[in-house]
Amino acid sequence: MHSRSEEILVVNPGSTSTKAAVFDGPALRASITIRHAAEELAAFPGINDQFAYRLAAVRTWATGQAAAPSAVVTLGGLLRPVSGGTYRVNAAMLNDARSGIQGEHASNLGCALADDLARGFHCQALVVDPVSVDEFEPLARYSGHPLLPRRSLSHALNIHAVARRAGERLDIAYTDLRLVVAHLGGGISVAPVRGGRIIDVNDASSGGPFSPERTGTLPLREFITLCFSGVAEEQVRALVVGKGGLVAYLGTNDAADVERRIAAGDDAAREVYEAMAYQIAKEIGAMAAVLQGSLHAVVLTGGLASSTMLVNWIAGRVAFLGPLLVFPGEDELRSLAEAALRVLREEETALEYP
Repeated sequence: MHSRSEEILVVNPGSTSTKAAVFDGPALRASITIRHAAEELAAFPGINDQFAYRLAAVRTWATGQAAAPSAVVTLGGLLRPVSGGTYRVNAAMLNDARSGIQGEHASNLGCALADDLARGFHCQALVVDPVSVDEFEPLARYSGHPLLPRRSLSHALNIHAVARRAGERLDIAYTDLRLVVAHLGGGISVAPVRGGRIIDVNDASSGGPFSPERTGTLPLREFITLCFSGVAEEQVRALVVGKGGLVAYLGTNDAADVERRIAAGDDAAREVYEAMAYQIAKEIGAMAAVLQGSLHAVVLTGGLASSTMLVNWIAGRVAFLGPLLVFPGEDELRSLAEAALRVLREEETALEYP
């Protein structure tokens, strides 16, 4: 039985749900996914207006599940660019999250939820690996024009977490690893990880491979023409994120549905799905070049890594780079708890934002 000091409350707000869990050290005691109906969320003008609504739901559950946590931990949102790690929630972080300094997203609510809950439990509030983790090296920032530098926005939490697991599997120290990690979900992030740092990555919202609902990189001249063709800005944004990728080609963002169509003999569905694997493999190859071809493994993770068909197509194109490790899904709640536990056990020091 773990001591009271290792009880951790985890909160993870998403676009249509808020997940919460209580861990005793590394052991999950209880968890819940609180669904938020679209009609309920539609009543709030913006993300920040959802705060009290989401807090009440989580607090009701947490009060019955958590005795005396030593930390409340959450995923960071679109904050200022920071190095990967675990941060104490402070006033600057709360202000940046509320202002949407790099954009508006449900994950921006995380630090405020953790802060309020931690005050009630008289413990510390922590944020781990915000979406805005920026560990780029100088050359990675060049885009082709100084007005448009490349930004580091990625699935940093899961990329760092599976990199650690890959190190354990390979028996190589985390700080000595050289990996290409591909997070395959509704958005796709492909990153070279060296020395525990994400030294480059495509912006999953506007570049890289297309995904179930995002276009990834588009032909630029044609896209400029589209933007000036009378299409409203919100329609263009939706085309890129939400209505791109598999949705645009096949009318669904459900990979399982696509595979059922392929099994039924739908050749068009097969070609689109294989094209997504082709683009993922190309991005892996590009990021392997960042590591000069010297890497210990390619790592696939995220929900789409559960697709044997997709994984096999990717594997067939990247096998020459080295071993392929697959960690399907993304256990964000556990990854958050493990990061908080490293701080509680003084294996890591909590950082000050920004």
